[in-house]
Amino acid sequence: MKTHPILDPLAMAGVKMGLERMRSFLASIGNPQDQYPVIHVGGTNGKGSVCRMVGSILAAQGYKVGITTSPHLQHINERIRVEQGDHGAAISDAQLDAVLTRIRDARDAWVRTAEGLETGRGEPMPLTWFEFSIAAAFEHFANERVDVAVVEVGMGGRLDATNVVRPLLTAIVTVGLDHTDHLGPDHASIGAEKAGIIKPGVPVVIGPLPRSALTVVRAQARSVGAPIYEWGDALAGWGTTASPDGTTDVHVRTTAQERAGVELGLNGDHQVVNAAVACQLADLLPAKLAVTEAALRAGLARVRHSGRLEWLAPDLLVDGAHNPDGASTLARYLAQLPRDRRRTLVLGGGSDKDIRSVAVALAPQVDRVLTTAGSHNKARSPWEVARELEGIHVPVHPAGALADALEAARTGGDLVIVAGSLYLVGDVREHLGVE
Repeated sequence: MKTHPILDPLAMAGVKMGLERMRSFLASIGNPQDQYPVIHVGGTNGKGSVCRMVGSILAAQGYKVGITTSPHLQHINERIRVEQGDHGAAISDAQLDAVLTRIRDARDAWVRTAEGLETGRGEPMPLTWFEFSIAAAFEHFANERVDVAVVEVGMGGRLDATNVVRPLLTAIVTVGLDHTDHLGPDHASIGAEKAGIIKPGVPVVIGPLPRSALTVVRAQARSVGAPIYEWGDALAGWGTTASPDGTTDVHVRTTAQERAGVELGLNGDHQVVNAAVACQLADLLPAKLAVTEAALRAGLARVRHSGRLEWLAPDLLVDGAHNPDGASTLARYLAQLPRDRRRTLVLGGGSDKDIRSVAVALAPQVDRVLTTAGSHNKARSPWEVARELEGIHVPVHPAGALADALEAARTGGDLVIVAGSLYLVGDVREHLGVE
C-alpha cells in the first residue's frame, strides 16, 4: 500500500474530529472547494459505491468530474480521480507530488500565521493526514477545472473534514455500527453524526436506514428545510447481482420514474440500493448538470469500485467487509452462489474493528477460516484474530502472513473469500500484481 512521504509523518497523529482547522486552512488557499458544484455522500456502507456511480453517470454525459473516495487499496492516488467521457484516471504521480507540495508549503505558512488553532501546550495544530489529503483533492479539482465534484464523507459527517463543502445535493446511504468510538454506540447517535452533512434547502437522498437513525436524520432535514427523498415506495430498487458477471435484470424506482433492465457494473444485491440512491441524485441534478437516460444507464453499466465483491480469479473473491452490516451483505451474496466446493475465508482486521461480528455473519457461508494480517499498522496478528473467533462453530486456523494464508487457502480447489479489511484486500491485489 503506497502512500507519500509528505503525508507519512502525519499518520501517527491519528483522528482529530472538527472543522475549524479545515475551514481556516482552506480559506488561506482561496477555498478551492467552492469553485465547483459538489455532491456530498455519507453513510456507513455504500457511500463509496454511490460516489463512483454518480461520478460515472456524470462522466458518461461528458462532464469533467472530480471524485474523492477513501480509503485507498494500493495507492494513495486512488483517492483523487478525474473522469470525463470514456476516460477516467486517478491523479498521476507527478500531479500528486505537485499538489501535495503546494498544500505542504501553504500549510507551513498557515501554521505560522493561524490564530486560535493551538494545542493546550501553545503549539500549532497541523492538519491531520485525512484533512491534508482532502485539501489536496479539493485543490486538484480546482486546478483541473472540473464541472462537478463527488465527495465521499470520510467518517461520520458533522465533524468530518469534507463537511466544509457547500453541496448541491447530499445523500446518506446507510447507517450501521462502525467507528462507534468516535460516532457513538448506537444507530441513533451515529445517524445524528451523519445527518450533520445536511444543509439548509439542499435536497437529501436517504437510503434504507434503521428506524432510530431515520428518525434523527428526518428531524435534522426538517429543521433546516432540506427536501427529503427517502427510501420507500417512491425510491426503491430490486433485483439480484449474484454472479461474477452481474445481471441486467435490475429495477430501480425514483421519484421521477421507473427504470427496468438496468445493468450494474458492481456485484451484490446491496448495489441495487446504491443504484437507486445514485439514480435519485441524478434525477435531482439541475439543468446545468442534467444527464440523459442513455448516459445514466451507460454510467451504471461501466462503473467499477475495486475491493467490493471483486472477483480477482475464478477461485478468489475479495471484499472489504469490516463491520457487521458489510459482512451481512457479503454473506447474502455468498448464499446466492452455488455451494459446489469447499469455501475458505481468509480473514484479517484492524484493532479498531469488531472482527468477531464479521466472522459470525460469514461463518454459515464458509467451511473454514484462515486468519492472517495485512500490512496496515493497525492490523491484528493472525493469532490474536484466531483467539477472538473461538466458538464460532467453524474451524479456525491462524495461517500467518498473507502470502502463506493465500497459498494454503488456494490449495485444493476451494472458493477463497478474503474479507475483514479494505487494507487487507489492497494487500491481496498487490500480492497478485493486480492494478
